[in-house]
Amino acid sequence: MAKQLINISVKVQKADIFTGAGDLLAVGVFEDMPIHSLIKQLDKQLGGDIEKVQKLGDFEAKAGSTCLLYSAGKIKIARILLVGLGKRKDLKTETVRQAAAMVASKAVDLKAKTVLLSLHNDIPGSVKLNTQQLGQILAESACFGAYRYDEFITDKKSKRPTSLTAIIIDSDSKKILQLRKGVAAGIITGQAQNFARTIANRPTNVINPVTLAAEARKLAQGISGLRCTILDEKQLKAKKMGGILAVGQGSATPSRLIVLQYTPPGASKNAPAIGLVGKAVTFDSGGISLKPGAGMHEMKFDKSGGIAVLGAMQAIAHLKPKTKVYGLIPSAENMPGTGSYRPGDIVTTYSGKTVEIQNTDAEGRMILCDAIAHAEKLGCKTIVDIATLTGACVVALGQKRAGLMGNNDKLIEQLKSASNKTGERVWPLPCDDEFVEEMKSKIADLKNVGGKWGGACTAAAFLSQFVEKAKWAHVDMAGVGVWGADKNDAPGSIGFGVRLLTAFVLSR
Repeated sequence: MAKQLINISVKVQKADIFTGAGDLLAVGVFEDMPIHSLIKQLDKQLGGDIEKVQKLGDFEAKAGSTCLLYSAGKIKIARILLVGLGKRKDLKTETVRQAAAMVASKAVDLKAKTVLLSLHNDIPGSVKLNTQQLGQILAESACFGAYRYDEFITDKKSKRPTSLTAIIIDSDSKKILQLRKGVAAGIITGQAQNFARTIANRPTNVINPVTLAAEARKLAQGISGLRCTILDEKQLKAKKMGGILAVGQGSATPSRLIVLQYTPPGASKNAPAIGLVGKAVTFDSGGISLKPGAGMHEMKFDKSGGIAVLGAMQAIAHLKPKTKVYGLIPSAENMPGTGSYRPGDIVTTYSGKTVEIQNTDAEGRMILCDAIAHAEKLGCKTIVDIATLTGACVVALGQKRAGLMGNNDKLIEQLKSASNKTGERVWPLPCDDEFVEEMKSKIADLKNVGGKWGGACTAAAFLSQFVEKAKWAHVDMAGVGVWGADKNDAPGSIGFGVRLLTAFVLSR
C-alpha cells in the first residue's frame, strides 16, 4: 500500500476557542454574524482585531476567503485563521467542506503540526446536516486539504511537516459524541481517498498493470474481510478476455485483471453482490492511433477510474457494510508496440461478442466490457463502472461534473443521492437505443467508436451491450479525475469517485 505522504489524524476534543492549545486556530466567520455569536466573543477577547480587518476591507467573510491574525498573547493560540463562510442563509454543505480543506492546506503551508477547527460552532440549523455528518465532512476535508504529493522531491529546502493533527473542538458534550462518530467514518474515507490520489499520481514507470496488481494484493492482505485475486495474461487468455488482452498487447508490460472481494461476516455464498468496475489504463499513448504529444504526460491519470475502485474497496472493507462487494480493475498499458492491436482488427471479447476496432485510442471500453461481463458472471446484480472514458464528456459537462448513464432509473437516482452527500457531482446523460445503433458494425457485432457527435453517450451505449440482466450504471469521470481540481487543491489527482462509490454502497 502507498505510504501516507503526510500522516494526517483527526480528533475531537472538549474545549473552546479561548482555552484550546495548538499551532493554529481556524474559526468560521459569516458575513452577517449574529451579535451574540462565538466570533463576537473572540473579537472582544482580541481587542476588536476581527472588526478592524473587516472595516479595512481586508476580510469580508465571503465564502472561500481567509485572513490570518496573530493573538499577541490575548488567547492561548498565537495564530488565528478567519475562514469566510459567506451569508448564513446561503450556507451549503460544500462551503463547509471547502473551508475545512482550505484550513488544512494552510496549516501545512504554515508548517503547523496542530490545527484547531472551530468552523461548525455557529452554523445555523437551516443547514440540513446533523452533527455526525459534520464530523465526517470535517475529517474528510482535513485529509483532503493536508495532502501533498512530493515523494520524489529530494530538495530539502522544500521540507514540510511529516504530520498534521486536526482537532475539532466543541464545548458541548452531546455534540462531542456525535462528532466522534462522524470523524471515525470520515478519517476512513478521507485516508482512502488520499491513498487513491497517491497511486493515481505515481508515474507509469512506478505503477503499471503488474505493480498495480501488487498494490491491490498488499491492500487486501492488510484488511480483514478483503480478498484479492489477480488474473495474469495466461489466465486472461484461458478465459478469452480478448478486450483486455488486445489493448495491452503492444506493451512490454502484460495486462492484469484485479478482482477484490469484500464479504461481510455471515454472508451466504450466493448472496447478491454489488460490482464496482474501474478502468485502469496505466498509460494511454493512444496506441497506433497515437495521441498528440502535448499533454501526453497526463495520460498516467487514465488509471483513475480503477484507482477510485481500489480506494473505495479500502474504505468499504473498513466500514463493513452488510452487502457483498466486488471491485474489478482491468488494467493495461496502451502502447504502439510491434504487437499492438490495429485499426481494422476484430476482437472477440469475454462475452463472446465481436468488436471491430476503428480507433485504438478508444481502448477504455475494450477493457471495461470484459470486466463488466465478468462482474455479472460473479453474481453481481448491480454494477457501477467508472472511467476516464471520453473527451466528449469533458466537452459536454466541463471539469466539475462526471457524466452518469445507465439502464435503471432507480440506480441512477441512488448514485445522484450519493453524489449529493459527498459533493462529487454527476450529471445524467442518455445512452439509449439510438446510441446503440451508432455502435453497430457491418462486419462485427459492434465497433469501438461511433460518429462525430455524442461520444460520451455512444461509449456508454457500447458498454451497455455487455450487461445481460444486471442493473448497471456508468460514470464518465474524464473531466474531473485530476483536471477538475480547484485552484487551491494540491496538483494531481483529486481521488474523485472514492467517496462517491463508498457512499453508494453504504446506502444499500
